[in-house]
Amino acid sequence: MADPISIKQTIVVRSRPDVLYRLALEPRRRVQWDPNLVQADYEGPEGRLANNARVKFKFSRRLLGLRFTAKYGQLQAPQRGGWESVRHVGPLDKLTQSWVFRPMPGGTEVTMTVNARVRFGFVKVPLERILHNMVATTLLELQRRVDAQGAQLLEDMGREMQERQKAEKKAAKEAQKAAKRKK
Repeated sequence: MADPISIKQTIVVRSRPDVLYRLALEPRRRVQWDPNLVQADYEGPEGRLANNARVKFKFSRRLLGLRFTAKYGQLQAPQRGGWESVRHVGPLDKLTQSWVFRPMPGGTEVTMTVNARVRFGFVKVPLERILHNMVATTLLELQRRVDAQGAQLLEDMGREMQERQKAEKKAAKEAQKAAKRKK
């Protein structure tokens, strides 16, 4: 068996974590904005977003048009959630997807992680490339869905704020050292 594939990417989106949580994890909402999914719906009539809820997905043709059933788990609204495939997904033995939504000033840091176990070693490299593209596309489309123009501005503001906080901490430490020297 080939090595597992693990892809993790993070972006900053100008929106509240609860809004992003529903957009990313609610299958009916997700299929409206994610170009990687053609179909996504709960298995059974009373489907709702909950741990152990089963969802049927169908990827776009770009992702080989694979159909599979997944089971939700680790749902902690609005901080995290994800799903894992119930059975193999085409050439993948197992496919999992998880989301983490961390609030920050002016928006949310969104981390998407995809893990897969390949059934056949010779398809690992092309599948890894396909999954990387899927993760990048999904995150960009989520960002576009919420806020096209302000996303870059928010990321820049977040970096500036972090740099300012680091400078303030450094200045406070230096002030403490100076105060100790005076004693």
